[in-house]
Amino acid sequence: MNKIGIRHEDKYKLERRSPLVPSDVSELARNEKIPIVVESSSKRIFTDQEYKMAGAALSDHLEDCDVILGVKEMPENYFKKGKTYVFFSHVIKGQAYNMPMLRNIVHSGSTLIDYERITDTGGRRLIFFGRYAGLAGMINTIWSMGQRYNHLGYSTPFELVKQAYRYSSLEEAKHDIFNAGELIAEKGLPDELQPLVIAVTGDGNVSQGAMEILDLIPGEEISANQLRSGNIPKTGIVKVNILPKHYMLHKQGKTFDLFHYIENPEDYLSEIEDFLPNINVFVNGIYWDERYPRLIKKTWLREMNEKKELKLHVIGDITCDVHGSVECTEKATEIEDPVLIYNPQYDTFEMGFGGSGIAVMAVDILPSELPREASGHFSSELKPFIKDLAMADFSKNFDELDVPSSLKRAIIVYNGELTHDYKYLENDIAL
Repeated sequence: MNKIGIRHEDKYKLERRSPLVPSDVSELARNEKIPIVVESSSKRIFTDQEYKMAGAALSDHLEDCDVILGVKEMPENYFKKGKTYVFFSHVIKGQAYNMPMLRNIVHSGSTLIDYERITDTGGRRLIFFGRYAGLAGMINTIWSMGQRYNHLGYSTPFELVKQAYRYSSLEEAKHDIFNAGELIAEKGLPDELQPLVIAVTGDGNVSQGAMEILDLIPGEEISANQLRSGNIPKTGIVKVNILPKHYMLHKQGKTFDLFHYIENPEDYLSEIEDFLPNINVFVNGIYWDERYPRLIKKTWLREMNEKKELKLHVIGDITCDVHGSVECTEKATEIEDPVLIYNPQYDTFEMGFGGSGIAVMAVDILPSELPREASGHFSSELKPFIKDLAMADFSKNFDELDVPSSLKRAIIVYNGELTHDYKYLENDIAL
């Protein structure tokens, strides 16, 4: 039986999540008799003692483990021949910054399994942090609103909200946001900020998490068509959810079909800029890669700014693709320094809440700001696969490897070779 290791996260200072929580470790170690080793960590949201009490062994290293579980990317030179590593690798788009890591995985003769690619037959992900990215992302966006408006000279109840990681629990954060909403209902917002239009893109797990938080604040919900036409309330908070079907038009006038759009984005034209002029706070929760149109372009921001018609104050870029769907996301920000101000006039940015431009919150490890709840949810989804990982014989040929198909689809590298579905990455590795 393979020995399972849980790695200490070292990519980010405030990465406190764990792929398996102590209660699930206890069940796996005691009931399933799976040997589990936990690398000691002083910052993980669950203590070493909690894991020890759960039946795991503690160690300063995982050299004796066969399968090593992490959350974020592992160091480039971490990988050893014959071992299997399971984490969010962020390589499937050919991300240049992670190609040295992928190259070393191949050269080491090890195996890479990516959580993001553990899917059902319909391509739906089975293990994810998405909802918690949405929850933390909206908490941070509301906090950013309070801080940015304060710097612009407007006092609002949003100032009562803290950054997500400063709360001891999700419920505590929700309590503060609910109280801020109560004050808004009672006293309103400064006249200069009304109506305050908050738009959320997408309807997946990320967007649903964001809307769950936004729903704690009183306001009128309008349709995307109302937003586009400018038929919006004159006061208060206005909320709107924008989906691709609202702004993507088939070039031949055919009815929008999401699955067709996902596979054939070149057949569609984006009219998203018809919606943007009336938005004050833009929360981005959609999947994006270079095949798809951008939602917010720098050229649009500059043109609107030059015409003095730019109403966009704050962007919560939960998706966080640098220069991606929100082109003015200049960098993936850290929890300790989460917001930048983008100046569309000069195409420059500075960190913090001061300066001229748009506040962009772009933390790329948002679920780690709610580490206990996010880890618990993730662990519950990962736990059913642990016995398969423990029992798998990774020395066999790939075709003979006996693991569930959902898990097999997620194997990007197998004993130093890119698997068939990921051969397209060969050129990226070679660069």
